[in-house]
Amino acid sequence: MKPILIIATDGFEQSELTEPKRLLEDAGAETVIASLDEGAIKGWKDGNWGENVTVDMLVDDVSVDDYAALLLPGGQMNPDILRMNDTVIRLVREFDKAEKPIAAICHAPWLLAEAGIIRGKVVTGWPSIRTDLTNAGGAVIDQMVAVDGNIITSRMPSDIPAFTKALMDAAGMRKTGREADVQKQAA
Repeated sequence: MKPILIIATDGFEQSELTEPKRLLEDAGAETVIASLDEGAIKGWKDGNWGENVTVDMLVDDVSVDDYAALLLPGGQMNPDILRMNDTVIRLVREFDKAEKPIAAICHAPWLLAEAGIIRGKVVTGWPSIRTDLTNAGGAVIDQMVAVDGNIITSRMPSDIPAFTKALMDAAGMRKTGREADVQKQAA
């Protein structure tokens, strides 16, 4: 299976990047983190700066053909910065055009709205962005995970098990012992 691409920058919600990444890797997936700058990006956790995560590559060097799916962690700062970057928005549109799974949690569905890919789709997200999602043409619901075609959205960190399971299913990942654990957490 091709790797799963994670696009993030400083201010990502710590758990929304590190926990899905861990669950995906435990289930046998390779993950790659792309960002706007080389080096490391800093998470946000409980109202303070969190841990650094190493960046594997720049978004400018990403080729959609090299990846099975796209994961977009939330946090308030991270997606707000990323939605202003033309390359990131182009990549989101290219993943959508290729009908590859795009999983966005918390505030990250802002990127989907910015890319213009949620019109007519059932989506969810953090409560404060739901009006933005509606204004972008999304049919907004309040549940742990919404899957509509290749678009997977979730609301918050407590949704991570269901969110990650939906991404695994959409990416066609084989069932493993670890995925069974994720399914139990999501139930």
